[in-house]
Amino acid sequence: MRNTTSFPLRGADLAFSAKTFAAAMLALLIALWIDLPRPYWAMATVYITSQPLAGATASKALYRVLGTLAGAAAAVAIVPAFVNSPELLSLVIALWTGICLYVSLLDRTPRSYLFMLAGYTLALIGFPAVADPAGIFDVAVARAQEITLGIVCATLVSTIVLPRSVAPAVAAKVEHWLDEARRLSRDVLLGGGGGVDDRAHRLRLAAEALEIDTLATHLAFDRGADHHAVEGLRSLRLHMQLLLPLLGSIHDRLAALDGHVDRELSDLLQRLAGWIVAGDDREPASRLRAVIDALRPSLEGRSSWDRIMIASLLIRLRELVDIAEDCRALNAAIAAGEDTAKVPLAFRSEQGIAPARHRDHALALWSAAGVVIAILVCCAFWIATGWADGASAPMMAAVACSFFASQDDPAPSIVRFAAWSLVAIVIDAVYLFAIIPAISDVELLIAALAPAFLLFGVLIARPQTMPIGMALGANGATLLALQSTYSADFQSYANSAIAFMVGMVAAVVLTRLVRSVRAEWIAQRLLRTSWETLATTAERRGHHDRAAFVGLMLDRLGLLAQRFAAIPEDDRRELDNLNQLRVGLNIIDLRRARHGLTAATLGAIDTMLDRLAAACRGRGLGTGMMPADLLAAIDVALLKTLDEPAAPAKEDALIGLVGIRTGLFPDAPAYHADATGLRSLVA
Repeated sequence: MRNTTSFPLRGADLAFSAKTFAAAMLALLIALWIDLPRPYWAMATVYITSQPLAGATASKALYRVLGTLAGAAAAVAIVPAFVNSPELLSLVIALWTGICLYVSLLDRTPRSYLFMLAGYTLALIGFPAVADPAGIFDVAVARAQEITLGIVCATLVSTIVLPRSVAPAVAAKVEHWLDEARRLSRDVLLGGGGGVDDRAHRLRLAAEALEIDTLATHLAFDRGADHHAVEGLRSLRLHMQLLLPLLGSIHDRLAALDGHVDRELSDLLQRLAGWIVAGDDREPASRLRAVIDALRPSLEGRSSWDRIMIASLLIRLRELVDIAEDCRALNAAIAAGEDTAKVPLAFRSEQGIAPARHRDHALALWSAAGVVIAILVCCAFWIATGWADGASAPMMAAVACSFFASQDDPAPSIVRFAAWSLVAIVIDAVYLFAIIPAISDVELLIAALAPAFLLFGVLIARPQTMPIGMALGANGATLLALQSTYSADFQSYANSAIAFMVGMVAAVVLTRLVRSVRAEWIAQRLLRTSWETLATTAERRGHHDRAAFVGLMLDRLGLLAQRFAAIPEDDRRELDNLNQLRVGLNIIDLRRARHGLTAATLGAIDTMLDRLAAACRGRGLGTGMMPADLLAAIDVALLKTLDEPAAPAKEDALIGLVGIRTGLFPDAPAYHADATGLRSLVA
C-alpha cells in the first residue's frame, strides 16, 4: 500500500518542480528582455510564490501583488521624507513593518500575505535606496514590476500547465474525516468512546477539521472552481464541526445512565450504530426519527435523573441522525456538482455566519515588537560601522522575523532557514565563479541552472522539506543576482553574503531574547481565552451565534491539538473531552430557549448563567474547581424547567441544563427534585 501511493506523489513532485523552474526561467527571460534592473527578483519571486496546489498559488497571488504595491508606495512616500535622518528613517521603516506584521498575524487567511508583504517590501526597497533617494520612485516601480512579473508567471504556469486542483485534496480529506467520525459515532453508541485513545481520536479529528478549513480557503481560487461546491463545503464543514461535541454529549449521557438502559433503548442504540456506518442501502432516517420520538418520556417536576437523562439522550440522538444524514446528503451533492442550496437539511443551525477564527492581539503585538527591535538593532550596527553593504542585514532581519512570526518559537526555524541559506550562498559561489563565466548563451545558462533549481523545487513540493527548498530556491535566486551581463565580483559577493548572514543571526538572537515562548505557554493562554469566551457567552443573553461560537472554539481546539504534548495532564483531560466547547453549546441552547419560558424559570436560568460566567472567569484566572453554589443554581433551574409545559423552549432549556451539569460536574450526585435544600432554594 505504501509503495503504491509513493509513485504518484513523486511524479507530482517532479512535475511541480519542472513547472516552477519553467516559470522562474520565463520570469527571468521576460525581465531581461524588458530590461528590468534586477531581473533575478522575478526569478526569486517564483520560488517564494509557487505552491504544489494551483488554488493555493492563485489564492495568494493577488494579495502578494497588492502587498508589493503597498510596500513600494510606502517606500516612495517615506524614504525621501526621512533620508536625511537615518535614525528616524530606520524607526519609521521598523514601525511600518511591525504594524503590517501585527495585522497579518490577526488575519490568518490568504489575505494576510498582503499585510506581511507590504511590511517587509518597504525594507527591501527602502534600505538599499538610502544611497540614492532621488531614484526611489524608479527603484520602487522596478521592484514592483519584477515581483509582479514573478507572481504572474508562477500563477499562470501553475494554473495552466498540469494544474493540481485543491478540490481532490479537500474531497479526500473530507471523506476520510467523515469515515473516521462515523466509526467514532458507532463506538460511542455501543458504549465506548471514553478511553484515552478515543478521546485522542476526537482531538485528532478536531485538528484535521482545522486543516480542512485552511485548505478549503484555497478552493474558490481553483481554475474553474465550482461555486456550488464552495458553498456546499461551507455548510458541510459546519455540520462536521457540530458532530464532535454532539458525540461527547451522547457519551456523557450514556455514562451517566451507567447501565440503566432498557431493552428498547439498547436496541435503538444498536440500530443507530449500524445505520451510521452503513452504505447507501441503509434504512431511511425517518424511521429512526419515529422510533426516537416514540421512546421520549414526558417530564415533570419530580421526574427522576435517569428519566431526565434518557429524554436528553434521545434529543441528542435525534440531532445525531439529522447531522449524519445532512453530511451524507451534502457530500453527495458536492461530489455530483449539484446546487447544495437545494438539499433539504434536517438539522437547524444558524447559517450565513462567516467562519470565526481565534485572534491573539497580545501575541501579535509581541511578534510585531520583535521585528521592530531586530530591524533597529541591525540598522544601528549598519549606521555605526558605515558598512556599505550593511543594508542587507535589516532587510533579512525583517524578512526572517516576518516569515516565521506565527510560530510559537520562531528561532529554531530561523536557524534552519539561515543554515540552508548559507548552503545556497556556497552553491551560488560555485555558479558565479566556476560555472557561469564559461557560459556564453542563455540556453546553456538555463541548462546549467536546471539541476540545482529542479532539486530545490522537489524539496518545496514535499511538506517535510518545504522550508529547506524555500530557503535554497528563493535565496539562491536572489544571491545569484543574474543580470544581462556577467559582472560578478568576489569581494562584493562576500560582503553581500556576510551582511545577509548578519541579518539572519540578528533575527535569531533577538527572537530568542524577545519573542520565543514555549508551546505550553501558548496552550495555557488558549485555554484561558476559551474560559473567557464561555463567560462572555453566558452573559450575552439572547444572541443566536451558535455557528460563530463553534467555529471559534473549534479553531482554538485545533490550535491546542497541535500543542497537545505540551499541555498539563489535568488540562489534557478537559481538552480531549471537548469540555469547553460542549458547555458553550449548551449555554447557547439555553439562550435560544429564553423567549418561550415563564418569568420564574427565566430568572432561575439567568441567575445560573451569571454564576457560570463568574466561575468561568475564575477558571480563566487559574482559581481551580467550579463552585458548589453553581451546581445548586443548575439544579434549581432544572427544577423550574421541568415544571414548564411541553414546548420546544422547554426542550432546549432541558438539554442545555443537563449538558452544563454533566460537563462541569461529571462526578456530582444525581439530580433529585426532593434533594435537601433544593425546594427551599426555589422558594
